[in-house]
Amino acid sequence: METTPIKREIIDKIIEQFHISDFGKATIREVKAIAAQAEQITGTEFIKMEMGVPGLPASSIGVKAEIEALQKGIASLYPDINGLTQLKEESSRFIKAFIGIDLSPEGCIPVTGSMQGTFASFLTCLQCDEQKDTVLFIDPGFPVQKQQLIVLGKKFETFDVYEYRGDKLGDKLESYLKKGNICAIIYSNPNNPGWICLKEEELQTIGKLATQYDTIVLEDLAYFAMDFRKELGIPFQPPYQPTIARYTDNYVLLISGSKAFSYAGQRIGVACISDHLYHRTYPDLAKRYGNGTFGSVFVHRVLYALSSGTSHSAQYALAAMMKAASDGTYHFLNDVKIYGERARKLKEIFLRYGFYLVYDKDLDEPLADGFYFTIGYPNMSGGELARELMYYGVSAISLETTGSHQYGLRACTSFIQEHQYALLDQRMASFAQHHPITAK
Repeated sequence: METTPIKREIIDKIIEQFHISDFGKATIREVKAIAAQAEQITGTEFIKMEMGVPGLPASSIGVKAEIEALQKGIASLYPDINGLTQLKEESSRFIKAFIGIDLSPEGCIPVTGSMQGTFASFLTCLQCDEQKDTVLFIDPGFPVQKQQLIVLGKKFETFDVYEYRGDKLGDKLESYLKKGNICAIIYSNPNNPGWICLKEEELQTIGKLATQYDTIVLEDLAYFAMDFRKELGIPFQPPYQPTIARYTDNYVLLISGSKAFSYAGQRIGVACISDHLYHRTYPDLAKRYGNGTFGSVFVHRVLYALSSGTSHSAQYALAAMMKAASDGTYHFLNDVKIYGERARKLKEIFLRYGFYLVYDKDLDEPLADGFYFTIGYPNMSGGELARELMYYGVSAISLETTGSHQYGLRACTSFIQEHQYALLDQRMASFAQHHPITAK
């Protein structure tokens, strides 16, 4: 008789209490809560791979700078809505050091994490031209970004890039842009959840079409320079982080302190608006606000309405971390390369027991090991697999929630502990025994 680490009836009862009829649509937070409740009831340890939360200590450089700023009394002062001058300058320098492009400090705007930067970008882009009322996602992507648009009551389109890499990307992308209703294109690079990395020629295609169809590109760099196949962490030396900024003037780069610096708890990032876009005037913005420049509306209207500024002390922290990185005294990528090592070990275990990598190639290159990877199991949908693994004390989210059209799961490496590799191996051996692979 099949026995699982956690009794099926326990998981089923918890899922029923959450009123989830299709586990393939369960959100990250729901999966996390169900795993936590099952763990508490049974005392059985879960291997948690559903949350994309950093699992490493925060940079001591940031912590020290923030404490010093607090001790000097800045907590009593509202931050400048435009951002701390020191952070704006260091952001511009950091972009030059690790992306290799010039972007004025003026356009580097502190935000309470890239989540707020994306939300503010959506709001601003959607108001630039009344005819362009839709955001296009190059998926798979971060599920909460679509949730932001649902909260706003705005439209979005999406396509799974899985079948449209390389030369196929241009025609697919243009099929949406030529409708004339797309205000912005968004993607992450490296990608959440597939960990694919768009190539320079693909970014060039996106940039060319964005310029042709006057569309703004939102480039989510939450996992900045974490393509560990390349040495991207040497300041002011190539290779640089690939970017859309080389191929169009219509862009906003979203740089987060959460992953690269493990500074997620303080909710700090920068939205970096190109010099061209920052000063560009849009008649529909002028009609709404009186002042029609993209940058001014983004900062003085949208951000001001959302939060009246970004955590004062956290701005000092990010400025210090960026300065040390650009100075070459803080090799931030060395701290996070452990994610790649974890991914390699986890993939080996899953592949050993009949799983396969869903997003497995970057065109003709093997996929990088990093913060996320994607797995599938023959003859199972993402929802079926996600639910089945819960009985084995393994939690992950279905790719369906990321906009992917592939069957499988997103797995995050951030919470994996050293002793859990043996535990996962044992549980997946049992899983494979209970789920023999047969031809469909």
